[in-house]
Parts: sequence; structure tokens; C-alpha cells
Amino acid sequence: MSHLSEKDRQKSLAVCVLTISDTRTEATDKSGDVVRKMLETAGHQVVDSRICRDDKKEIKNVLDQWLDEPDVQAIITTGGTGIGFRDVTIETVTPYFTKSLEGFGELFRLLSYTEDVGSKALLSRATAGAIREKILFALPGSSKAVELAMEKLIVPELHHIVRELTKHLND
Repeated sequence: MSHLSEKDRQKSLAVCVLTISDTRTEATDKSGDVVRKMLETAGHQVVDSRICRDDKKEIKNVLDQWLDEPDVQAIITTGGTGIGFRDVTIETVTPYFTKSLEGFGELFRLLSYTEDVGSKALLSRATAGAIREKILFALPGSSKAVELAMEKLIVPELHHIVRELTKHLND
């Protein structure tokens, strides 16, 4: 049972979605589609959605724009979280974190291990962290992994996380 009021649970949050991939296009961005659809189904507003290459500079450019937008409350990235040479999402986003949310990655890997991929879950570097009053989730590029993270972790807790990050603004 959530301790949030019904009003807080129904409030639409402003979220940006970034697909990080050297190969995905709008037509083939299945993971980004999953994120957008699940957010909209939950009543949230996707205020911007983009695709960029696995490139630190490109990722930073998009993040810097979104972090400067006062109305953006959450950012969800998909892709670039593996251990391949081109996977640079984690190295790019974690320096932005003012607070890391270690439990997200731990729970995601546990769920992945028990519900889907077994021991291959250890290859995931999915993470989350607060960037001032915003939350950023960095998800793998697999649409199945994205669906798992969104359904079991992000959608159920997004309101609570944003409320905790911004409650000092309302005091």
C-alpha cells in the first residue's frame, strides 16, 4: 500500500526518453516504444523522445538540454549499458548523479536473474540516480529487459521517487 495520496498517484509526470544506439532508428526503436507506451498507459507525459549514438558527447548534449528544462521530472535511457566497447551510457550518466540509487540496479539484476536471463544478468550495468530534483534511469537496450524494469520497478515507484526528490520544494 503506497503512502502517497490518490492525488499524488494520479499526477502526470513529465518524462524524457533517450534511446542510445548506433543501429536503432525510429522505425526499429522497440525499447523506446515500450518505455513511451508504458509511461503513457500509467498517465505520464512523454515530453521529448530522441535517439542518439553510443557517444559520450551526444548523450551529454541531450542530457544537458533536458536537465536545463525545469518541467522535466524524469529521464529514462535505454541502451549502452552492457560491457561492450561502444557501451558508454553508464560512464556518461553517473558523473551527473547527485545521489545514486543503487537499489534499482540490484533489484533489476535480481528480477532479470529470477524471471528471465539467469546468470547473464550479471552483465547488466543498469543504474539509476538523482540529478538534483530529477531521476534518471539507465536501462538496457533489450525490449524485454525494459518491459521488466518499467513494469516491476519504475512505473510503480516513479511518483514516490519524484515526490521524495522534490518535497523540499513544497515545504
